[in-house]
Amino acid sequence: MSALTIFNDNDASQSVWDSRDAEAIQTALAAIGVRFERWQADRTLSVSPSAEEVLAAYQHEIDKLVAEKGYQSWDVISLRADNPQKEALRTKFLSEHTHSEDEVRFFVEGAGLFCLHLNGKIYQILCEKNDLLSVPAGTAHWFDMGAEPHFTAIRLFDNPDGWVAHFTGDAIADAYPKLA
Repeated sequence: MSALTIFNDNDASQSVWDSRDAEAIQTALAAIGVRFERWQADRTLSVSPSAEEVLAAYQHEIDKLVAEKGYQSWDVISLRADNPQKEALRTKFLSEHTHSEDEVRFFVEGAGLFCLHLNGKIYQILCEKNDLLSVPAGTAHWFDMGAEPHFTAIRLFDNPDGWVAHFTGDAIADAYPKLA
């Protein structure tokens, strides 16, 4: 089940708010300009679906977002626990960074933890199957896929080059809870 936990950015020891209610999560995130919606990831996929299979299954959802926001490219990120690069990828994504464009993800399988750092707060959003999240350009954040990752998400971009991160050098992510 999706969840939002909010901490002060100077105290990782205790959350100041949390919820598993999709409407409450959507309202709290909308207040900071973050789009969160529950969609339907209802297509049957194979055990380890290829990017082509995922994109074909959800082209109708991609088309809606492209029509609405004008995205220029999209791809699929999928990671399983047996990936030999899982530790290196986790470390990379756990480093706080920004993007010059919105970071848009539609989770069609599994889960991941997006952590946003803005307005003196840390917003930890547990995204699971059916979640659409759009983090505004310039928002400092990190992503935790967990020690044993299992997720598939469609990523949409304004930039035809795809995922381009600008790392902040701040080690704040080290202080906050990780995805189990």
